[in-house]
Amino acid sequence: MRHAHTVEQVRAAEAELMAKLPEGTLMQRAATGLAVAISNFLGGTYGARVVLLIGSGDNGGDALYAGANLARRGAQVTAVLLSDRAHAGGLDALKVAGGRVGSTDDIPSTDVVVDGIVGIGGRPGLRAEALAAVRVAERYGVPIVAVDTPSGVDVDTGATPEPHVNAALTVTFGTHKICHFVDPAATACGPVHLVDIGLDLPSAEVQVLQAADIRALYPVPHGESDKYSRGVLGLMVGSTQYPGAAVIATAGALAGPVGMVRYVGPDAVANAVREAHPEVVGDGRVQAWAIGSGLGDELDIPRIRELLDADEPVVLDADGLKALDDSGDHVDVLITPHAGELSRLLGVDRATVEGERLKYARLAAETFDVTVLLKGATTVIASPDGEVRINTNATPWLATAGAGDVLAGLCGALLAGGLTPLDAASAGAYLHAAAANLASAGGPTTAITVAQSLPEATRRLLS
Repeated sequence: MRHAHTVEQVRAAEAELMAKLPEGTLMQRAATGLAVAISNFLGGTYGARVVLLIGSGDNGGDALYAGANLARRGAQVTAVLLSDRAHAGGLDALKVAGGRVGSTDDIPSTDVVVDGIVGIGGRPGLRAEALAAVRVAERYGVPIVAVDTPSGVDVDTGATPEPHVNAALTVTFGTHKICHFVDPAATACGPVHLVDIGLDLPSAEVQVLQAADIRALYPVPHGESDKYSRGVLGLMVGSTQYPGAAVIATAGALAGPVGMVRYVGPDAVANAVREAHPEVVGDGRVQAWAIGSGLGDELDIPRIRELLDADEPVVLDADGLKALDDSGDHVDVLITPHAGELSRLLGVDRATVEGERLKYARLAAETFDVTVLLKGATTVIASPDGEVRINTNATPWLATAGAGDVLAGLCGALLAGGLTPLDAASAGAYLHAAAANLASAGGPTTAITVAQSLPEATRRLLS
């Protein structure tokens, strides 16, 4: 599991550690790790041309000491000072090692630019001088390595409301920050390399579950299991308007851990589901519901609200989200909106949700007392008690019609298998993305192919 902490948490841990160490030790640890990462990024150090963009804070100090390290190993290092308050010790170290102070004119001919403009305490946006320097690097295609976080992003939310650095690599210290995992800032980070500097950190605000974590969650049947004890899922999805949604969601559900799937819907749609999936049966007792995908004009809001108020947990997707209100206890409800659907639920613009995905996923979880799985390039999962998980392993090829129906069916199967809404969302998002990677293999795929790849993705996870 990977963890992301807030700026406040990191600052407190750094202060506690610095009080125990000789002055400058923490910065030297960070700078050494940064220099190694830059050298690895370049494929070597001797003769490499490096330009440092230096602001006024400790972030610039990290970059300067790293530049001194690289200069001692044969790199040609130039610092572009964007403030008259550059870290004095770091600047002296760079000059002693053979580095020099230059200007943005040095950027076009360099191999890499190091973003030491602002650190985790910076606010969104860049000052004019810094933005001009970054634009030169972009114009000439020079890759940027960000120190801790790309300058100009909102570190604690992942928002990017102002111009910012787009990094080819981010080297961070002590722990991941929230912006490393939450889009749109996560995209601006590029790959993130973590350098351990010995921080003693509290529980993280945000978590990213990895294969071992999902493996531990997955409800694997045992020798005494039967089709009922493995879980029975009810599906209220699809319509005569959108029969394919029922077929696709059922495929996602059957690829999960449940022992039985019951389909409830129009006869014509039920026939299509059974033709594709003859093991599916009709109405009866279930352990969980997946509701909403493709209901279209046949949406029955009173009936859905009855199920939301019943004892069985529910996955609510697509058209089914129209039945959600803030008047009841929905603690066992998982909703799976994309940004447009969440924007309609909350009464804000879609662009606003896309720009602050973490904020609005949390707001919806609190407002409706549900677990929210906000779909996107990085999936944000927020529970009503404030816990947040991010899924980062999806391929862009997963953005295809019907993929959300597969996810709803799979998450429903995981709920029926006994997982909590938070764990069902986490495991569902991870496996959905893993299956898409298998189905895609770097090219286009379809929702039904993703569903068909889920068993293999699960086998690989559990093996």
